Amino acid sequence: MLVVIALGFSLAIMISLPAGILANQQSTQSITTDYNNAVSQMEQELTLITVTNSSSSSSSSPGGGYGGYGGYGGYPGGFAGGFGGQGNYINESVVDDIASIPGVVAFVPILVVGEGITTQTFTSPYGDRTFTFNETAYTIEGVPLDSSLIAGNYVPLPTNITAGRNLQTGDSGVVVLSQNNTGYFDATVGDEVNINGTNFQVVGVHGESGSSTFALGQAADVRTLYMNLTDAQTVSDLTGEISTVYVYADNSSDVTNVATQLSLLPSSVPLTVTTEESELQTIETNYNSTLAADQSAISSTQTVAFEEIAVAVVATSLIVLFVMLYTVRERTKEIGTMKAIGFSNWNVMSQFILEGILLTLVAGIVGIAIGSVGAPALSGLLLPHVSNPFGSPGGRSGAGGFFVARSGGAFGGGVATAVSAAAPSPELMLIALGAAVVLGALGSLYPAWRASRTRPAEAMRYE
Repeated sequence: MLVVIALGFSLAIMISLPAGILANQQSTQSITTDYNNAVSQMEQELTLITVTNSSSSSSSSPGGGYGGYGGYGGYPGGFAGGFGGQGNYINESVVDDIASIPGVVAFVPILVVGEGITTQTFTSPYGDRTFTFNETAYTIEGVPLDSSLIAGNYVPLPTNITAGRNLQTGDSGVVVLSQNNTGYFDATVGDEVNINGTNFQVVGVHGESGSSTFALGQAADVRTLYMNLTDAQTVSDLTGEISTVYVYADNSSDVTNVATQLSLLPSSVPLTVTTEESELQTIETNYNSTLAADQSAISSTQTVAFEEIAVAVVATSLIVLFVMLYTVRERTKEIGTMKAIGFSNWNVMSQFILEGILLTLVAGIVGIAIGSVGAPALSGLLLPHVSNPFGSPGGRSGAGGFFVARSGGAFGGGVATAVSAAAPSPELMLIALGAAVVLGALGSLYPAWRASRTRPAEAMRYE
C-alpha cells in the first residue's frame, strides 16, 4: 500500500502539472481576449470625457469602476467617498458652464454615495495574512432621468434587470435594487425600503452584470442601488453636489477642444478631465507589461514543470525497479521451483514484468484519483502566479457606457492570481494510465531479466 500510495502521488504530479500548464496558457489568452474586448468597447466611446474632483482617487466610464476601496459603485472618492456620504464632490452648477461649451452633445451628472459601514475580514491566499477593513453596506447611484438623455442612451442605468422594471423618465421616489440589496433591505419588487429616513418603492432588481473584481474580490455593482439624481442628493444631504460628469463630444475630432475647455472651467474644487484616448494608452501600457511578464512566467513555468515531470518519471521508474528487485530477492526459492518444474526464462520474465505493470496500473488509478481532487491545489502550489490587470473587464454596462477598471484601480499593476487547473481531462487520464504501464514495464525489466537468469540449483540453496 505504501508503495502504491508513493507511486500514486508521483503519477498525480505527472498529470496535475500538464493541467496547470494548460490553465496558465488559457489565463494568458484570456488577458488578450479581455484587452481586445476592453479596447473594442472603449473605441465606441471615444467621444466620452470624464470630469471629476481632482482630489478623487480615479475615474471610470459610466457603469462603474473602482474609486479606491471606497465607492463600491465605482466612482471617485476612495474611503471618504465610500462611507456615509462624506467625500470629494463637485458643485452641480458646473453643468451650466459645460452646456455652453461648443461641441458638447450631452452631459450626464452622476452622484455616487456609499451608505452604512460594515466590518469585513479578508484572508490573502498568499501568506495567509488576514486583513480587517470597513466597507459600505450599499451604494446609492443617482442618475438624471431626463428623457433626451435616456433616449440618447447616455444614462448609465443597470442592464441586467432580473425582476420588475428599470428606471424611467420622470421617476421619483422609486429605486432599483441589486440582488445583494434585496437581502440587506429584506425587500423585493413592490416593497418599500427606508433610506436615511425616506421611503422608496422598489420597482426593479438588477443582477451584477459582470465579474469584475478588485483586490478584495468584490464585484463593482453588487451593492449598488439606482434612483433619481435629485432623490439621491436629498437623502444623502448633498443637494447640489455630484460625483462625476460624463461629457459627450459631438464627434471624436471635437474631443481635444472640449477637454481643453472643460479643464478651464471655473470651479470651487480642482477638476480632473480624462478622455478615453488617454485611458486607452494607459490600458495598452499595462497590457503590454503584464503580457510580457506573464509570457516570461509561462516559459519558466513550462521549463520547471517539464523538469518536475521528468523527476516524477525517474522517481516512478526507480520505485518500481527497487520494489521489483526486492521482490525477486525475496522470491528466489519460488523462482527456482518454477524453473525446476519447467517454466522457461520468458515465462518467469513475463510474470515479473506483468506484476510490475499491475503495480503501476493500480498506482496510476490512485494517482488519477489524487490528481482529480488535488490538481487545482498542486498546480497552484507548483506553478507561479499570473497577473490580469483587467480582472475580467466585463463589469456592468450602463446604457451608453461600459465598465473598464482604471489606473489606480484594477489597472494599477493587476491582481496576481494563482493558476488553478481544472481536474485532468479523460484524455490526460488515459495518457497517465498508459505512462504507468510503460513505466511499470521499464522499471521491472531488469529485475524480471535477473529473475529469469536464476538457476534452479542456486535458487534452492538460497537462504
